[in-house]
Amino acid sequence: MKRINLIVICFLVFLSNYVLSNEKEKYLKIREIIFNSFLKRNPDSIYYKDEEKSKKWNYEQGLILEAFHQLWIDTKDESIINYIKKNLDYYIDSAGNIRTYKLADFNLDNIVPGRACLFMYDITQDKRYKIAADTLRKQLKYQPRTNEGGFWHKKIYPYQMWLDGLYMAEPFYAYYSKMNNDTTAYDDIVNQFVFIYNHTYDEKTGLLYHGWDESKTQKWAHSVKGTSPNFWGRAIGWYLMGIVDVLDFLPETYSRREELITIFKNVTTSLVKYRDRKYKLWYQVVNYADKKGNYIETSASAMYIYAFIKGVNKGYLKNNFAKLAIESFESMIKHFTQNDKNGNIDLLNVCQVSGLGGNPYRDGSYEYYISEPKRINDFKGYGPFMLSSIEIVRYFDNKEKIKVLLDYYFNHEIKNGKQYHYVWEDTTNSGFSQFGDIIKNNNGLIFSLKTAPTIENLKNYNIYIIVDPDTEKETDNPNYIDDQTIKVITKWVKEGGVFLVFANDSGNCEFNNLNKLTSKFGIIFNGDSKNRVTGKNYEMGAFTNLPKGEIFANVKKIFLKEISTLTLKKPAKPILVKDTNVIIAIAKYGKGLVFAVGDPWFYNEYKVT
Repeated sequence: MKRINLIVICFLVFLSNYVLSNEKEKYLKIREIIFNSFLKRNPDSIYYKDEEKSKKWNYEQGLILEAFHQLWIDTKDESIINYIKKNLDYYIDSAGNIRTYKLADFNLDNIVPGRACLFMYDITQDKRYKIAADTLRKQLKYQPRTNEGGFWHKKIYPYQMWLDGLYMAEPFYAYYSKMNNDTTAYDDIVNQFVFIYNHTYDEKTGLLYHGWDESKTQKWAHSVKGTSPNFWGRAIGWYLMGIVDVLDFLPETYSRREELITIFKNVTTSLVKYRDRKYKLWYQVVNYADKKGNYIETSASAMYIYAFIKGVNKGYLKNNFAKLAIESFESMIKHFTQNDKNGNIDLLNVCQVSGLGGNPYRDGSYEYYISEPKRINDFKGYGPFMLSSIEIVRYFDNKEKIKVLLDYYFNHEIKNGKQYHYVWEDTTNSGFSQFGDIIKNNNGLIFSLKTAPTIENLKNYNIYIIVDPDTEKETDNPNYIDDQTIKVITKWVKEGGVFLVFANDSGNCEFNNLNKLTSKFGIIFNGDSKNRVTGKNYEMGAFTNLPKGEIFANVKKIFLKEISTLTLKKPAKPILVKDTNVIIAIAKYGKGLVFAVGDPWFYNEYKVT
């Protein structure tokens, strides 16, 4: 027997009120202008027309190709695939060799275009791209490391980790590992971020120094800490983009995700303090806004905008970071862009390059950073500018979507070391994966809550679902609904939230504390077991005399079996009744709504397999 077609209840109440916003239309247009401007300047290949050495396999191409990859995800425009392919094929020959690339250089910068190789292999199954990606993964396998295991930035920079390198290597490393099911690599990937964070973090400012020399032999290195002397804006930007992109590939169940998210929150929160009050952007040397020679630097600013808005979109940051990001993006367009003679948008104030050591020697001083030249439309700024425009459109797209939060705290059954039963990830008959798919296909987004609900963690969601709270029979140490939970949920519903309660029949649900909560809305679960079905006689559980209204619009039959009936008082009202037994109820409470049914399973039909 296969259970299929769960009804998306209560969504229709909201869907009719969600329309394409003027704000989204505005940023769609801006995104189009930014990308079209780039394509007009670079119709065939990604390199600087006045810089011959840029015609090689390098990280700036990889950054731009990633922006086009993300645009393709949202538009599915085949011309984007052709553009990415054309650029990769300048370098990848028929055997999968990468022209101008030398593995023996052990240069992390050269890893970045590998993300485009993985994407193109996934789309086309052209083995050339896989061979190229395998070569880059081989580099990481043999990349020299510090004594604790951090990648050297380049072979020519021994024992040095730079913040830049975390973007250069780790998103590819994580993407490759996920594609090849190499879960053992995840700890190594997270360690790279943790190692350099521990070495470069400054407690006073909350910022990260550009680089760290384990050997402490470089002139720029602090004699005790090994850190470079300043906080270069773009270096911090590379680091944050690296984290937020790597998180795309780490499984939700991976134990160290929160470790990375915590670092991400710490650094982004610190950066807010250094945002210029007038321009809403950041300086080349982040903490010296008033020092002579410093300037608003747009590549770092675009990277922070990208990190902030994507952090909100992914649920890592609070919504106020979206407001900050959009303000900053608007300011960047107003004050630091111009239109060229062909009407294309130019990005100004991008630092062309900065580094540490080398020849001529770069000492990491304040004077060094402000002395490096700027370049209009430098890819290191324009790429994050493109990515920011994508994430801002996604933000407004997400605002129009219904956000559904499923409890994993009161229902917390474990099997073979993993949570199962009424969870999005469970694809068997015990799970809610199909329910989640239907929500996503009907203008919704799905999330899970692994802790007790609070005002803070409910406030950004439209719908909150609690399913079959655990008894001691199901979980050794159940999390019971308590007075604080009741206070939080009733307040959230009163302010406009939609609360769905899917209970269960007698013996399978913790009713005592659940009823303390639902009674606030006039609903009591009776803890009985009605509408029982014998064997596979599923029609015994059918309801065909359905009431008219939005919830059952265009639905002629539903199935519910072995359910707890309901006792109601105001403000609750019955929605479905059978033989005087209340099966489904709703309660309008303040600005919100409660929906209650005495079973987790709710179908249009049964299919025997």
